[in-house]
Amino acid sequence: MSTKSSGSKKDGPAQNSRIAENRRALFNYHIEERFEAGMVLEGWEVKAVRAGKVQLTDGYVVIKNGELFIIGCQINPLGTASTHVRPDSVRTKKLLMHKDEIRRLIGKTEQKGFTLVPLNLHWKSGRVKCEVALAKGKAEHDKRDSIKEREGKREVERAMKSRQR
Repeated sequence: MSTKSSGSKKDGPAQNSRIAENRRALFNYHIEERFEAGMVLEGWEVKAVRAGKVQLTDGYVVIKNGELFIIGCQINPLGTASTHVRPDSVRTKKLLMHKDEIRRLIGKTEQKGFTLVPLNLHWKSGRVKCEVALAKGKAEHDKRDSIKEREGKREVERAMKSRQR
């Protein structure tokens, strides 16, 4: 009898699969650097994340006492959550990174205009990871440029699609 699986994991999430994405952050900020951080979650939160009950849109990252915390990341509890657990969907969650990376981030965020924003949540080796970006806010005209660029790409794609027919 063989104990090896046939290559696909039926009971667990796919490797490096995206859970939630913060597209608004890419529109509102210029991304300078990206970092990967682990997340400290409770049991009911992991179950809700597996079910896709996560929203990152209003989330942001703060540094308190040399530690990273994500605020505003909403994980909605499942209806089947245990009765003895009081789920708080918007509780502050701790992010895990190496001390030297955190020190570097502290130095960078103290510079004018830099902030930390969560970009996405994903699975890595069976654990939930958060991709955090060191970002600088966009001015209003930069946002308009982004919209023009996006619409230009759509026009080109439509033209190419109609030509192929």
